[in-house]
Amino acid sequence: MTVLDTRHATVSPPRRGITPRRGGGGGAAGYLFVAGYTILLLAFGVFPTGYAFYLALTNDKGQFTGINQFVKVAQDYRFVPAFTNILVYLVMWLVILVVLTVLVAVVLRSRMRPGLSALFRFLYYIPGALAGVASVLVWLFMLDPDVSPASWLLNSLGFHSFAAVLAPGNLSVIFVLIAFWTGAGGWIVVMYGALNNIPDEVLEAARMDGAGPWKTAWHIQIPMIRQWIAYMTILAFAAGTQLFVEPQLLQTASLGRVSPTWSPNQLAYVFAFQQGDFNGAAAISVFLLALGLICAGLLVARSNLFTLDEK
Repeated sequence: MTVLDTRHATVSPPRRGITPRRGGGGGAAGYLFVAGYTILLLAFGVFPTGYAFYLALTNDKGQFTGINQFVKVAQDYRFVPAFTNILVYLVMWLVILVVLTVLVAVVLRSRMRPGLSALFRFLYYIPGALAGVASVLVWLFMLDPDVSPASWLLNSLGFHSFAAVLAPGNLSVIFVLIAFWTGAGGWIVVMYGALNNIPDEVLEAARMDGAGPWKTAWHIQIPMIRQWIAYMTILAFAAGTQLFVEPQLLQTASLGRVSPTWSPNQLAYVFAFQQGDFNGAAAISVFLLALGLICAGLLVARSNLFTLDEK
């Protein structure tokens, strides 16, 4: 009988004096390990979501109103512009994020020496260490032609004042630049790690078959990390729908040139803390939740994100 032929093999009984380990011995430790996360998930995820649904389906007196709160906020004149702004931003942000992060990761993995690749990955990751508020302040400085070190570039593009830079048509591009500068570096590191999981034998076979670097990337590397790409897209989409700090700070710094309800999160803030309408704010949050769940479900279904590889 060979090593691989185990059809007629039998399991030998344990030797005398040795007690076999029970399969459920580590169950208590496992439950204890996840207990902290479960408590935080319930406290800051499940319960607030349930309370938001309760507020969205009732009025300020606690009376059940069905979908009236959703209809009310959807008919608000600021609702459609806010969701249109965020959708335009998301399309631009996700396309640029997926294309450039995967491209840079492939180049770092395939075309650079390991030492130089590690240096570039470190440099890409540095902006992600900045908090959201700090990154916006950096970009406020960079986007002001009067003080920016890149004022020559802004002037050449026709932006001679801070007000011209913050024109409504430019805001989506500005927020994409801020988001990419702060968030893309971390995802480049993640994609690089995913590419490292591809067996060298697969890449060597591709080279022996005559595939160049770009064909190898397109036909082998990218398809083999599609689940990681889907994972990145889902998280980036969820973060993008919650855009609040960047437009809020720009609105304050520009002395009102940016709309205070540019994003749905800002609109929900205005409903809750300026109009005192917490039920309407909860309805907007439920709209955002539904949007995120639908898009995440489509990505999971198309990418087989939770499908286990057969051994």
